[in-house]
Amino acid sequence: MSVPRAHGADPYPANVARTAAFFDLDKTIIAKSSVLAFGRPFYQNGLLNRRAVLRSAYAQFVFALAGADHDQIERMRAYLASMVTGWDVAQVRDIVSETLHEIIDPIVYDEAVELIAMHKAAGRDVVIVSTSGEEVVAPIGAMLGADQVIGTQMVVSEGRYTGEISRYTYGPEKAVAIRELAEQRGYDLSGCYAYSDSFTDLPMLEAVGHPYAVNADRALRMAAAERDWPTLTFSNAVPLRERLRPEHPAITGSVVAAGLAGAGLAWLAVKRRSRTA
Repeated sequence: MSVPRAHGADPYPANVARTAAFFDLDKTIIAKSSVLAFGRPFYQNGLLNRRAVLRSAYAQFVFALAGADHDQIERMRAYLASMVTGWDVAQVRDIVSETLHEIIDPIVYDEAVELIAMHKAAGRDVVIVSTSGEEVVAPIGAMLGADQVIGTQMVVSEGRYTGEISRYTYGPEKAVAIRELAEQRGYDLSGCYAYSDSFTDLPMLEAVGHPYAVNADRALRMAAAERDWPTLTFSNAVPLRERLRPEHPAITGSVVAAGLAGAGLAWLAVKRRSRTA
């Protein structure tokens, strides 16, 4: 097992395999769709009209109730692409930056923050892999201390979105993206971890040696049971500012000292749900 990082030192000596923990974002790290969560500030800044806000709110409602299937995701992809056509990229980034803590802080799962800290303490890179756009995912990743983010890439011309998508990181494309990143960074995928709530992320979970189903939809619960994968439930959303106080275990030396082999795996065992048929 790799060791905690030392400041200024190479955390991956030549004889130690480099590994990472890959996290889906929506309903795995945060309780909502990250893109739709910014609907209100986009509306207030004139990027969305009332009809678009109501439609996005309805989509969020359906997403929260049942999770999105492939056809729903494809319709949402086409809708979002058409909706953002012509938006000023700099304005989008400014809105996300200005409202990030107000919008995202209250919906981040405490369990996810602790798990991210445990992986980093064990010397693993943390990578967020999301279908949401990079302009939204990157600031969230930075806020959570992720080493890398992978998100949907929109085509930009003269500072505005054209409505075309150059890379849509959904379903099998997530697995393609993490394999490419693993090749670039030298990750041993057999020693890597992955976490997701959705059956559509099955290819990503199957690409690593340690897959976990988090807040899994019914199809993923069944797939996890068939494969004997552990399942986790995240439910405790605590504002990030309250979490990151000096005494919080996620940022103290006690977690580093214990390592993932001790405190981390014990925590996972407590959180593990019984497998269901």
